Amino acid sequence: MVRQTLETDAINQLVDACFRKYPKGLVTNVQKGTVPSQYQSLARDVAKYVVSPPIAVRRIDRYDGHRVTYHDRSHRTERVEHETVDVDTFIGRMVQHTMPKGFKRIRYYGVQATKTFAKVKDVIQAALAQVEGIVKGAVKIIARLTYRQRYEQSTGRDPFICPHCQSEMGVWRIWHPTYGVIYDEGEVIKRGTYASTAQWAGP
Repeated sequence: MVRQTLETDAINQLVDACFRKYPKGLVTNVQKGTVPSQYQSLARDVAKYVVSPPIAVRRIDRYDGHRVTYHDRSHRTERVEHETVDVDTFIGRMVQHTMPKGFKRIRYYGVQATKTFAKVKDVIQAALAQVEGIVKGAVKIIARLTYRQRYEQSTGRDPFICPHCQSEMGVWRIWHPTYGVIYDEGEVIKRGTYASTAQWAGP
């Protein structure tokens, strides 16, 4: 990168000399004043994403100076999908992964950790297959009751049955002691947004 940026004979000689002298790499000593005053904390934050960036470089397919094309595997379709966005959008998606100072993040822990899950995945799937019927039955038992069912259980009376004619009632208007009328079916009909298929029976 230094060679491509500066393109001078002196730089080419310096880079060659560094490669010969430090075959395993080297650590640079940046002087104050050449970077922002908070360079130490900046370097620490940047280092986290140099080591483990939010997106692997191999997933970036193309960059033309204005737009970035990258791919990932969709959790919804389980297929590799490609997307092209402008540079600002791409940078915005990347920097949102940078945590505020002092914020600690754990992506996966325990059984959900990638290495652990790979080991126990087959065991979990086998266990789920065995208890599938039991779980389905449990879901039916613990399913949430509707307002109508809860009211009938607690009072012994169906709140949707008229006490006078014993016919099933429909919601026409909802009134609250604090907020007043919060729903008026007549107004809904006037606005032309009435979507009920029930036969109109009047107020």
